[in-house]
Amino acid sequence: MKKFITMGLLAAAIFGGAARVQAEDACCPAEKGAKAESHISIAKGFQKLGRETGIYRFFNPQTKEEKADAYRAALIKTVEAETSAGHFHGAMNQIHKAHGVEQALLDQLTLQVEEAEAAGYVPPASLPPGLGQFAMILVGLGLIFLAIKKGFEPLLLLPIGFGAILTNIPMAGISAGPMPGQPAGFLYYFYTVGVESGVFPLLIFMGVGAMTDFGPLLANPKTALLGAAAQFGIFIALLGAMAMGGLFSIEDAAAIGIIGGADGPTAIFLASRLSPNLLGAIAVAAYSYMALVPIIQPPIMRALTTKEERGIVMKQLRHVTKTEKIVFPLLVLVLCLLLLPSATPLIGMLMLGNLMKESTVVDRLSDTAQNALINIVTIMLGLAVGSKLAADKFLNVQTLGILALGLGAFVIGTAAGLLLAKLMNKMSKDQINPLIGSAGVSAVPMAARVSNKVGLEANPQNFLLMHAMGPNVAGVIGSAVAAGVLLALVG
Repeated sequence: MKKFITMGLLAAAIFGGAARVQAEDACCPAEKGAKAESHISIAKGFQKLGRETGIYRFFNPQTKEEKADAYRAALIKTVEAETSAGHFHGAMNQIHKAHGVEQALLDQLTLQVEEAEAAGYVPPASLPPGLGQFAMILVGLGLIFLAIKKGFEPLLLLPIGFGAILTNIPMAGISAGPMPGQPAGFLYYFYTVGVESGVFPLLIFMGVGAMTDFGPLLANPKTALLGAAAQFGIFIALLGAMAMGGLFSIEDAAAIGIIGGADGPTAIFLASRLSPNLLGAIAVAAYSYMALVPIIQPPIMRALTTKEERGIVMKQLRHVTKTEKIVFPLLVLVLCLLLLPSATPLIGMLMLGNLMKESTVVDRLSDTAQNALINIVTIMLGLAVGSKLAADKFLNVQTLGILALGLGAFVIGTAAGLLLAKLMNKMSKDQINPLIGSAGVSAVPMAARVSNKVGLEANPQNFLLMHAMGPNVAGVIGSAVAAGVLLALVG
């Protein structure tokens, strides 16, 4: 258990101590009428995270002034995001709905939107509208082909692909917003109600928790460090996005970085809050790389390990008691609310699902969470994500950057887990097969199965599946912790 706590603190340190990155000052439009640059340094990162912990806030609740500042900053950021995406009507709606904000700021934001609308929206370089829609329909068909023919994440790639086709049908308005006298398209409501609110990813996490056995992690707690190491790709992708010549903002970079965790619901949850305009590309990249785990990881695993290392047989895991399995989700929840409340939505729902499973007193609820409910939500989530694959938002240079950064983050995360496992193997009395380090990415349980498969190739008597499940489920927690840290820093 101490090792798990260490993992959480290690993740906070890594993401809180980012090298200096640029960020927009949320108060600039109100105070200066222009954008200014500030920095998040190591010291400032730790200070901000410290003020966002539950321990600090229990004794220092938000004041009225802090709440007002947070509301004002959120309004400014939302209006700027809507305006930059060409959603001028949406930006004006946000201004009209604002309350408790000084009139001078509202007037200034209104002027900014009116000036931007008068100048006209210039979308990122992409194909002409008609040709772009046709191309995206082909992309949707390609996703459906991969789901059916290749079996790549079919539960999500199939509805995402179908949603992409629906949203790019000319004049159908299936994902369009409401107009006077006309309701919005049904995919608009799927996205607004389920994704924009964050409800769908949270329900998915509850179902995942109800299907997850944390026994292997509890039986060998040091494997939690492998789950933490695999999140290193998130940090690298964030820095890479910031280094791409101003193509992405700090919010975009944080949302892109989470792809490295190989956790689709977490990527969707974070992108919907930090960079909704890039949600489609981020979600497709996250689920595509999750689906390609059996193709991407084995070459990396063979390149970074010897045949002797891959053939290491680990000793059998100890038996984990029911009491341990019940206490674990409650302990994780308490640690989360004390140290990182911003991660509580994801961690909390994951642990709720797991507690329902392990307590065995609410079998009907557990069965619903891991079967009927998660299946229904998966259908609507996939269609909602597909609705963001409109040609004008997907076919541009940003998408190519996201796909490249996501792949890089995934590769680095896999390599980091393998290398840390090799280091731990040299420092530990009990032999650790380095292959289980690659399972630290959150693709559950596929990454663990790949570790087991590669291990069997080196030694037919080497069964690593249960050992690999330890870092695999730790990676799920680690990616949620990373998302919470990023929300606290740049949200």
